[in-house]
Amino acid sequence: MRSAARFSHGSHVVTLLHMSIAKIPVAQMQMPPPSPAESALAVLHERPTPARIAVLNTLITTPTALTHLEIAAATQAAGSTLDRVTLYRVLDWLVDKGLAHKIAGEDRVWRFNALTPDSRGSHASHEHAHFHCTQCGRLYCLDDLHPVFAFALPTGFRCDHAELNLRGRCPNCDQ
Repeated sequence: MRSAARFSHGSHVVTLLHMSIAKIPVAQMQMPPPSPAESALAVLHERPTPARIAVLNTLITTPTALTHLEIAAATQAAGSTLDRVTLYRVLDWLVDKGLAHKIAGEDRVWRFNALTPDSRGSHASHEHAHFHCTQCGRLYCLDDLHPVFAFALPTGFRCDHAELNLRGRCPNCDQ
């Protein structure tokens, strides 16, 4: 329903339109479900900024670890344009919060991948193997392969972190 009111002020005539909007009970309103990134941020009670959501959704939906440039291209293709510094800060923040981890590739370029709720655990580490395809260059996190290192260090040494990096051809390149 629409109604109008006219007012005059000097030589100007102003028409105000009033439209009534049907009141919809809140219980009947359909809110879109939160994205995987929004859910992960909510669990940690962290602020879901647009940049954090865009980057984390990109990492969650990608099966391989991505470089900074690949993440920038993917977020831009999804409609989010982030400047270089913001992207670096968001990636560092995600790593610090245990939502992602970074892996150095053979080319010494950092690659980032989301940690799944199962692999996050206490958010302290990401103890799984990585597979580097020597043909296409992709780096895969093998979340189901948890290496157990059995070795004895010399007296006085303490191991805080160990990695298992496998090299070969991924299923796509091995066809």
